[in-house]
Amino acid sequence: MAGGSDWREYAFYFLGYAVLGWMLESFYNRYSAGTFLKENFLKGPYKPMYGFAPAVLVAAGGTSLSWYLFALLTLMVPSAVEYASGVWLNRCFGRGWWHYGNHRFQWGGHICLRFSMYWWALSAAVLLWLQPFMSSLYAGGAPLWNTLVPMVLVLLAADFAWTWRVRRRPAAEFGGDLQKG
Repeated sequence: MAGGSDWREYAFYFLGYAVLGWMLESFYNRYSAGTFLKENFLKGPYKPMYGFAPAVLVAAGGTSLSWYLFALLTLMVPSAVEYASGVWLNRCFGRGWWHYGNHRFQWGGHICLRFSMYWWALSAAVLLWLQPFMSSLYAGGAPLWNTLVPMVLVLLAADFAWTWRVRRRPAAEFGGDLQKG
């Protein structure tokens, strides 16, 4: 880990960006579909994909990377996270929460060039402009965050465990086909 940071700092970034991602996606859904909330994989107000990609990028060096590596990683990491998440969700639960099959230059319906470009721009913006604020926020309250972060991670794990248990039930228990989604 870069700069002597420990796991709680990266977990803070993960959680912060996961909540911000939930907000971003909710506003996008409001704009594009007319409703603020849509079904999410987890019940809480967070989107782990939005937390995982920035935390990985910060751990990889963030803005201290060469411009070439910065550009490459801000494109590849979020796209890889989205692809892996889509494949995993489909294999584990028999459905997807997004599908890019009707987009040009898509791969398995899990990622497409258009949204990869959005994630690229968003990742670069996060590292350049939002991450300095997040770093200051963490540094200004590290003792508090170091206490709260593990507790919030326990809640996230409980949400995941509940979701895993409920969503892995056979389709017949839900009265429908899990392939539809």
